[in-house]
Amino acid sequence: MPLDEVRGAIGQIDDDIIDCIVQRMKLADVVFEIKKKENLAIEDKGRNKIVLDRVAKKADEHGLDPGRIMDIFEILIKMSIERQKQLKQGTTG
Repeated sequence: MPLDEVRGAIGQIDDDIIDCIVQRMKLADVVFEIKKKENLAIEDKGRNKIVLDRVAKKADEHGLDPGRIMDIFEILIKMSIERQKQLKQGTTG
């Protein structure tokens, strides 16, 4: 396979990753609405640990560095928390 084709495939995967992050953030909005109705805190350290443990295990199963994958998901979790805080303040951006 030529290098340009491989790079094109990687570019498509990158686009797919962005699309998945957009979907994840939309679900963070839904989570916020549920938390608001149920008077729950935005940050849930127990849930965050469950997510990080799950992705670390999955990364390991696929021969990926669990620490690096956890770094990525820590960023995603922070993005979700920030988004929910913005929603709580009535600002989005």
